[in-house]
Amino acid sequence: MQLPEGVSDQDPIFPIAAASELSGLHPQTLRQYDRTGLVVPGRTRGGSRRYSARNVVQLREVARLSAEGVPLAVIQRMLDLENEVRDLRDEVRSLAAELHRERQNRPGARVFATGIDGGAITLNGTTRVRRRADIVLWHPPRG
Repeated sequence: MQLPEGVSDQDPIFPIAAASELSGLHPQTLRQYDRTGLVVPGRTRGGSRRYSARNVVQLREVARLSAEGVPLAVIQRMLDLENEVRDLRDEVRSLAAELHRERQNRPGARVFATGIDGGAITLNGTTRVRRRADIVLWHPPRG
């Protein structure tokens, strides 16, 4: 779905009639999915539903999976996991950008990973960190 420039796929822009048409689902079905928490649109100040492009994609996926016989509870879990993965990816991108900024602003800084056992390794651009590690930015004292 092509969106106008400056509009995110998360922006609630479609009223229920447009979301219904775009998803191929009846407006009453969209209301039911909202009530049950399956696909929850944004709301205007007056309380009207406004669906984002991402909501429309989710509605299409719900319709497809439901037509294939997948129970709504399973679809809900799938959507929850997709949202969690998206949120975690956003957090990783944010942390990577923050780390990059810190490296740029602090010449001589080094990044270490510490494992559960307390061992530390210096990270460079290619070193992979095991899942159970804390990452620490160290910089030499100024002075």
